[in-house]
Amino acid sequence: MPRYTVHVRGEWLAVPCQDAQLTVGWLGREAVRRYIKNKPDNGGFASVDDARFLVRRCKGLGLLDNEDPLDVALEDNEFVEVVIEGDAMSPDFIPSQPEGVYLYSKYREPEKYIALDGDSLTTEDLVSLGKGHYKIKLTPTAEKRVQKSREVIDRIVEEKTVVYGITTGFGKFARTVIPVSKLEELQFNLVRSHSSGVGKPLSPERCRMLLALRINVLAKGYSGISLGTLKQVIEVFNASCLPYVPEKGTVGASGDLAPLSHLALGLIGEGKMWSPKSGWADAKYVLAAHGLKPIVLKPKEGLALINGTQMITSLGCEAVERASAIARQADIVAALTLEVLKGTTKAFDTDIHAVRPHRGQVEVAFRFRSLLDSDHHPSEIAESHRFCDRVQDAYTLRCCPQVHGVVNDTIAFVKNIITTEINSATDNPMVFASRGETISGGNFHGEYPAKALDYLAIGVHELASISERRIERLCNPSLSELPAFLVAEGGLNSGFMIAHCTAAALVSENKALCHPSSVDSLSTSAATEDHVSMGGWAARKALRVIEHVEQVLAIELLAACQGIEFLRPLKTTTPLEKVYDLVRSVVRFGK
Repeated sequence: MPRYTVHVRGEWLAVPCQDAQLTVGWLGREAVRRYIKNKPDNGGFASVDDARFLVRRCKGLGLLDNEDPLDVALEDNEFVEVVIEGDAMSPDFIPSQPEGVYLYSKYREPEKYIALDGDSLTTEDLVSLGKGHYKIKLTPTAEKRVQKSREVIDRIVEEKTVVYGITTGFGKFARTVIPVSKLEELQFNLVRSHSSGVGKPLSPERCRMLLALRINVLAKGYSGISLGTLKQVIEVFNASCLPYVPEKGTVGASGDLAPLSHLALGLIGEGKMWSPKSGWADAKYVLAAHGLKPIVLKPKEGLALINGTQMITSLGCEAVERASAIARQADIVAALTLEVLKGTTKAFDTDIHAVRPHRGQVEVAFRFRSLLDSDHHPSEIAESHRFCDRVQDAYTLRCCPQVHGVVNDTIAFVKNIITTEINSATDNPMVFASRGETISGGNFHGEYPAKALDYLAIGVHELASISERRIERLCNPSLSELPAFLVAEGGLNSGFMIAHCTAAALVSENKALCHPSSVDSLSTSAATEDHVSMGGWAARKALRVIEHVEQVLAIELLAACQGIEFLRPLKTTTPLEKVYDLVRSVVRFGK
């Protein structure tokens, strides 16, 4: 018998269908009828006939024709949404799809796998896992380590040894011994009580990264999770079933408890969950639709799923990779601006940077030399002012290797810390199978990634700060040989006047966001956890800063391409002309 899962006003209903020839309209009416039946006030309807509604697929939100037969319009076990005409969404309403649904409607299940062993994951791999490019499997070595670790936990339970988090309560309740008969209940209660985050849910990409990173840590074999449970978690990941994880609520020690608890809540079939097939729905329905069963937690397994720095670090991986990309792009954009402002290449001479050999500075100077006028890539624009009387340029052009360079070095420093962190065991207590014991420690403390991501935000911000000053030079006729605001008919057209204002606003906002969150600490858990990292906010605001940097540099790129139009028919170097062509393939010249 076909069955459909239907979303009505924030509630999910399982609607069986005995006759596949029934129509989409019948399914909508039946779902509304069941919704009304469950409501004390009948949901505000006198009868089903009063309801006017549209029916659409949860995947892609495509509208369905009410007259179409179900066996033609839908697949068995498909998720649909009934939208009541005239409804206004309440602030706490969870839509069936996250923002940017058009990105997820094109999701295709990957065929390739990444083998995780807990020791060799890269930031690039994690971002690819987040984008849904790979499924996950364990290496044989990881499987053996996980099994040996679990044997230690089973022995502790069998011998009724008093061990924190396994046979005791948590935090302030660490001295409360739990009866063996209630150890499984203890783990479920832990996950439920700690699922206390607020805010928007993580996007599917970020939730996928979070889940993949937690799997990688569990694969190290220091968490005490059973191999069977870990394989269930991997099956959930491979099916792209992603729990509802609010972005706010972690203080970054004892790990990212709130977000990881929400992650675990979906795995046990509670709370909300998203998949490309279902959109947001009750986790039990989403798991069932993919042929999966909720995880039944054994002793220590709830704690194994929620204790660690994976929220900070997974967002940190995205921040590092996006920062690396925008740092490279910043050199290209700045080189194009230098050409438009008829700057000199003398400041990028090899000998200058050899006597101050910071790695990033040398690297950026090399990029500028590769892009700008040379015997290999001559520039007609550079040739046009070769014998002018200008000796040197403003700092925003001349000092790019020094300013952009330290950003590159900052990113490299942070990437090293984040790469170490994503391959580290951050549980408590830790299970050491070789010693046959557990040890309580503080690896869950997020100070390392928190400090690193605060530093990353401060470093990457400078790319926008210096870019905004270059935009000013492009727009200000007193500082360039170009028309005011880069338009021929000033007054009739304001040109880049307000685009520059936008860049200035973003740079100013970044100044506030660059205040380090990790300098703060608030004591929690009745002073048991009396110093915390605030790393979750460090990661989220680092991403916000990087997003603003991307936007400011995009404005500079558009302004530089606009400026080149006023130097035509002269051409710049071949690499920079290709950049210009790429921009013009999507953005036309503004007259």
